[in-house]
Amino acid sequence: MYFTDRGIEELEKRRGDDEVTLAWLAEQLRTFVDLNPEFETPVERLATWLARLDDDEDE
Repeated sequence: MYFTDRGIEELEKRRGDDEVTLAWLAEQLRTFVDLNPEFETPVERLATWLARLDDDEDE
């Protein structure tokens, strides 16, 4: 188990039934990076990965 799994499990447990928009998620990520600028690169990578999930593997 990765250390981050604990946070993901907490998120699922506490917010798993919530419905959110991607616009809301994007705003939360911006706020998080504003408060924690050292995480800018990992958040950028996560956001880019999520944005491109439906892209063809060949592109």
